[in-house]
Amino acid sequence: MPSNAGQNGSPGDKNAAPPLPAPLRVPVADSHTHLDMQSGTVEEGLAKAASVGVTTVVQVGCDIDGSRWAAETARTYENVHAAVALHPNEAPRIVHGDPDGWSRKGAREPGGQAALDEALAEIDRLAALPHVRGVGETGLDYFRTGPEGKEAQERSFRAHIEIAKRRGKALVIHDREAHADVLRVLKEEGAPERTVFHCYSGDAEMAEICAREGYFMSFAGNVTFKNAQNLRDALAVAPLELVLVETDAPFLTPAPYRGRPNAPYLVPVTVRAMAAVRGIDEDALATALNTNTARAFDYPA
Repeated sequence: MPSNAGQNGSPGDKNAAPPLPAPLRVPVADSHTHLDMQSGTVEEGLAKAASVGVTTVVQVGCDIDGSRWAAETARTYENVHAAVALHPNEAPRIVHGDPDGWSRKGAREPGGQAALDEALAEIDRLAALPHVRGVGETGLDYFRTGPEGKEAQERSFRAHIEIAKRRGKALVIHDREAHADVLRVLKEEGAPERTVFHCYSGDAEMAEICAREGYFMSFAGNVTFKNAQNLRDALAVAPLELVLVETDAPFLTPAPYRGRPNAPYLVPVTVRAMAAVRGIDEDALATALNTNTARAFDYPA
């Protein structure tokens, strides 16, 4: 995605990075970002985020290369924590040679179940590293992958759940148009102690289910979109101690900058919108978000 993280650009330039928001008074963490998909250096991105009160990020891998990069980046930077996984759309790509998988690197020869097992073994190896705090993003995605890919997705999801539990790491879930099946698999396998629904996409009823199970719900910039009342309804009923915030950058840039490049420094825009939905003070929400993210990913607050 086109981005220019070092410049604010004019308000009418849809390819320009949005301007810096007013800094938060209480620091928060971006619980889910993809620094490797953003322009500029890691140092620049982290410095820009820190300048507005976003002092910690969770860097999330979506395939083997991305997960290795996440682990290495977390090893290098104290305020970066890693999550490693095969994205749900990556699993059928590995098994079937599907060019519509997450990384979109073009068609390749099908690898079969053995190739998926080999990839999962590498995720398991990475998950054992101390600077890797999560296993994800994993889960189910029925938006991009059709029925022919569901078996590979579910097999991969179950394997990631097992890895997260055995390694004592948070499970980071990608759930797109697959709510019932994601909840079913979690129940059948037994969810890890710390489970995070990244870019929460359910409604208030599902939020109540997640609350009963103790699942964290992480809200992204799309909670600010006009057509996302279901997300605001969910945020309104989610227990405060289970709420996180994220960018999923470079995707899901919050309003009024929707469609422009996203980055961790835009977390304050979403935090303020979330505070308005909850009807609480911005500082109080930021304090809870910071504490919750540290608890979810088991790092010192």
